[in-house]
Amino acid sequence: MFSKRARDCVANHGRFTVAISGGSTPRPLHRLLGQEPYRSDIPWTGTHFFWVDDRCVPETSPASNVGAARKDFLDHIPIPTSQVHPMPVAAPPEDGARQYEQDLREFFMWDKSDFPAFDLIFLGIGQDGHTASLFPGHDALDERKRWVVAVKGGNPNVSRLTMTLPVLNRAREIVFLVSGKGKAAVTKAVFDESSTRLPAQRIQPTKGRVIWLVDRQASTLLSKEITHVKR
Repeated sequence: MFSKRARDCVANHGRFTVAISGGSTPRPLHRLLGQEPYRSDIPWTGTHFFWVDDRCVPETSPASNVGAARKDFLDHIPIPTSQVHPMPVAAPPEDGARQYEQDLREFFMWDKSDFPAFDLIFLGIGQDGHTASLFPGHDALDERKRWVVAVKGGNPNVSRLTMTLPVLNRAREIVFLVSGKGKAAVTKAVFDESSTRLPAQRIQPTKGRVIWLVDRQASTLLSKEITHVKR
């Protein structure tokens, strides 16, 4: 799926823009990207990587999303350094959020009031229903103007930078990766309890589509109908 999406976008638009998440769930996928046949099959010279969120820690920290991505695949693929766009986590969080938003505006040459559209965004979900670094009850969930904000929370409970819902929901395609028995209850809540307003439930693309890739353990509490349609 990733390879085809990348080839189609580069062929049709000249570039492929993708924003990725951190955590343990996407790491097997990331490692595959650095191996054959994907290493040779994907048009890396037309691909640009961004991050939907990251923790304000050094890249050498085990908690760093960009650090893990470099180790898993970025250091093993022929992608130009200028096409890897990490969040400026070394800056004070509010300054880093403003800088990344400015970087995005310059990249997308966007000076309008609307938001840019990534070709593909990968998201995960926490046991509390958060996605990216948008946590339940946080003011960042109601942000409608800014593209990137600073927040604090999660595990570890540190300052973070995260894209906002208006940016995420403009993506042409969003893929949720969910794995493990520990995610079964929250996965059920997302699909079966429509009255629950979890952050992950607020991912509703304005024009794109959402794909849920849920492993067997995380889907154990889903009804058969939902499992058939959404997995």
